[in-house]
Amino acid sequence: MPTGVHIRDAREQLFDAAERVLLRDGPNALTSRAVTTEACCAKGVLHRHFADFDGFLAELVLNRIDRIEHQAAALRGSAGTGTVAGNVTAALTTLFESVAVAIVALVISRDDLRARLRRARPTGGVPALTEAAAMIASYLTAERTLGRVAADADVDTLAPTLIGAGHLLFADRKSAPPQPVAIRKVVATVLASVVPESQR
Repeated sequence: MPTGVHIRDAREQLFDAAERVLLRDGPNALTSRAVTTEACCAKGVLHRHFADFDGFLAELVLNRIDRIEHQAAALRGSAGTGTVAGNVTAALTTLFESVAVAIVALVISRDDLRARLRRARPTGGVPALTEAAAMIASYLTAERTLGRVAADADVDTLAPTLIGAGHLLFADRKSAPPQPVAIRKVVATVLASVVPESQR
């Protein structure tokens, strides 16, 4: 596409292209040329919207983290419905079947990107995983208030445990995704001491 042609929603088009490259080829293949080629636009389009490529990557990660925050609101809204283990299983599946696993690999592989993200969101931990753990903690807190999770449940320990276990299940991009029964088993095991059997 010639440089002078206007691209509607160029930022989102570039983010979607980067996500496709990331999912298909991994973080090492993610270059400005790969992104603009995938987006079918001139390389200058990326640099018109972002100061540099690491700035683009930081905005990509922050954009995808915003999606986790939308998912968190929906998950909190499900408190009191279904089963606790079923809701957490569905949340982990939605989270890790998306680009989240690839985003974590990208963040871990690029020091400058990690530094930029920490300046933008000084929450500590690994970006995306930190927000995912907060999502699960918030949901478990809501369920604890409703009495479906034990009153003494340490949600701030359970949440990162569930995120870590979920991440391990989905981390191998070369293999088929885990079966729902395997995810449910891990969730039920982690929650066994704080969630009654009827909620598992």
